[in-house]
Amino acid sequence: MYDFYGELLTEHQKEVYEDVVQNDMSLGEIAEEFGISRQGVHDLIRRCDRILDGYEQKLHLVERFRKTKEDVRRIRKLSFGENGGERNADEMKTDMEKIREISERILEEL
Repeated sequence: MYDFYGELLTEHQKEVYEDVVQNDMSLGEIAEEFGISRQGVHDLIRRCDRILDGYEQKLHLVERFRKTKEDVRRIRKLSFGENGGERNADEMKTDMEKIREISERILEEL
């Protein structure tokens, strides 16, 4: 969720959160770097998690992204055929109808 909503955190929150999540630093290392307690770092990370979760609860961007990504995978699979092999005209027509349905749903949701 940080990739979607991280920019909405304060600079301090982003720095600490990135150190824990992306840079795999320990709470002690971060506490020393920022001159705060380990408990302060822990509380800040929990607060950031709650903030990011709250944004997702309201905006659903991560959920929509995952759903759209799955729809695109489905379209790709259909474009090559369900089994990846030869298809007759009726199977191709059915697959194209499915692709149209999925793509229309994606466009409606955007």
